[in-house]
Formats: sequence, structure tokens, C-alpha cells
Amino acid sequence: MNLRGFATISYWADDVSAAAAWYTELVGVEPYFKRPGPDGALAYAEFRIGDTEAELGLVSRAFAPPGASTEPGGAVMYWHVDDLEGMVARLLELGATEYQPITPRGEEGFVTAAVVDPFGNVLGVMYNPHYLEQLGQIS
Repeated sequence: MNLRGFATISYWADDVSAAAAWYTELVGVEPYFKRPGPDGALAYAEFRIGDTEAELGLVSRAFAPPGASTEPGGAVMYWHVDDLEGMVARLLELGATEYQPITPRGEEGFVTAAVVDPFGNVLGVMYNPHYLEQLGQIS
């Protein structure tokens, strides 16, 4: 058995419609899949984004497991970006708040940052030369 690759990351939101609008503005595409909840309000929206069309799911916090934290924290999943400073500036402009400042990670060219989106989720971004190597974009 092996982990085969990133499949979906899910972010909780009290207002999935507002979160879907915010992420549509950020990534430049509409969710390709939406599902209403029992009350008719949008309960789930899913985007396919990036080079491998990774899935980003926005889930109503009403479906969070009992005891799930409502505070940012825990694991951080990083999305590769070519212009880290520009992306962090854009995220802050759209209403995210800084969680981790732009931080170089050694001499190999890895640089990370993270923000908290307006819905309380940690969104990590990084410049990762290994990601580009895997795509064959640098050698």
C-alpha cells in the first residue's frame, strides 16, 4: 500500500456560498461541483485547480466531526506558486490574515508562507523547486 498523491483538501466554512465566491475570486474558476444541504443552502463546493487539477472542497462546518477545532492550526498543506510574494499580497488583499510570514527554508530555494482565509482555514503557499522538477519545468 502506498500513498498515491494528494486527492482532495477540504476546508470548513460556516457560509459555503461566501467561501465559494472568495475562492472563485482567488483561483479564477467556478466550482465544478456543488451540493446543497438539507436546508437548501450550499453545503459543499469543489474546485479543480493547478497543474494536476487538485481538488479543493469547501464543506459546511455543520458537517464537521464533533469536537473539530474552529481555530486555525494543525497540518498545513502548501500549494506551489511561482510568485510567492505576489500571491501572499493577493491573499491579504482579498481579506486573508497572516498566519506564517514568508520564510526561506534553507539554501535549496524553498520558501513558504501561510494565511488564514476569511473562513478560518490555514492556506499554505510555497515556492518549491522540487515541484517544478517533477513537472519537468526546471532541471
